[in-house]
Amino acid sequence: MNRKSLAILMLFITAITTVISAVGGGLLVYRLENMGLINFQSGAASINQNQELEVSQENSNSNTEVDLAPDTIFVSNTDIETNITQVVEQIGPAVVTVVGSIAIQSGPFGLTSTSEVSGSGVFISNEGYLLTNYHVVEDTENLYIILSDGSESDVSLVGFDIYADLAILKSEGEVPAAAVLGNSDVLDPGETVIAIGSPLGDFKNSVTTGVVSATGRSINTGEGYNIEDLIQTDAAINQGNSGGPLVNLAGEVIGINTLIVRSSGSGTTAEGLGFAVSANTAQAIASQIIETGRFSRPFLGIRYQTITPSIANRYRLSVEYGAYITEVSANSPADEAGLNEDDIIIQINDIAIDETHSYLNTIFKFEPGETVSVQFVRDGETEITEVRLGES
Repeated sequence: MNRKSLAILMLFITAITTVISAVGGGLLVYRLENMGLINFQSGAASINQNQELEVSQENSNSNTEVDLAPDTIFVSNTDIETNITQVVEQIGPAVVTVVGSIAIQSGPFGLTSTSEVSGSGVFISNEGYLLTNYHVVEDTENLYIILSDGSESDVSLVGFDIYADLAILKSEGEVPAAAVLGNSDVLDPGETVIAIGSPLGDFKNSVTTGVVSATGRSINTGEGYNIEDLIQTDAAINQGNSGGPLVNLAGEVIGINTLIVRSSGSGTTAEGLGFAVSANTAQAIASQIIETGRFSRPFLGIRYQTITPSIANRYRLSVEYGAYITEVSANSPADEAGLNEDDIIIQINDIAIDETHSYLNTIFKFEPGETVSVQFVRDGETEITEVRLGES
């Protein structure tokens, strides 16, 4: 057989093989379709998902089951509600944004402009009384609040206490909800807390969570006194959160957010250092302001200079801590008790003035009208006098 005849024979065999394969494949597909294992739809084959394909293996009595992946994407609509979301839903309507205007005088002709400031606040009674920080409303006018639903209402300043940085406002509008003040004395470090407020004045009723980092903290204001009995938390607090509530998981307000510490003088960056006035302090001050329109502090009737170890060393004083009297008001409790200029008060009753007890914080531990023992240094000698405190 020549080469040409051999080529023709090979082509004939290839054609016969192709026909046999096509016919056999068609019969296989036909049989699988009749068995319900395969469907043809719009020219695309798909395997039925509810059928199991049983594969037999030679010399083996086991079957292999093939699970075919579904072609459907499932979307869950589960409503996950936690204790935190329940508390936010409960307290959220009682939280407001406090807005006021401050007059600013500038220029050679004393031109005056206004600047808008804002903070947060929380309703504590159905009569329209709100708690906020004093520094939020200090020197402001035209005060109003923005409720959680976006509506606005005018408010008036009822009273305040500078030394605790608290103020009470009164709204004449409808009260959507009133928060309950809890007992801050039972707080434990590590307890979960929720901060609600309006950071930067724009992000109203923002919610952050954290824990109680510590209780009983004291922060020096640089104004001759400390803000005491503060709750430290790592819940995110920013400018504008001031005056908003710090809430426990029982839905009780256990603090009023008041300040943050971002960094120290050494340039070290610090985060997660937020502080709130304790609810027990806020409750005592708010109750008196609502009842009388003011909060009373004890009054001695002196002007003074705080003494620290560096000042004592510079002026060669005999004590490291104390209140150096620079002026005594006429007919004041101090004047009647015989205190004079240049005297140095070092102790009131059993509380010594030191690094952790400033003069103001020490005297604030007593009530107006109470008689206390004042220990002081005069010409290097320690003396004691009795003083009946006045009311400021």
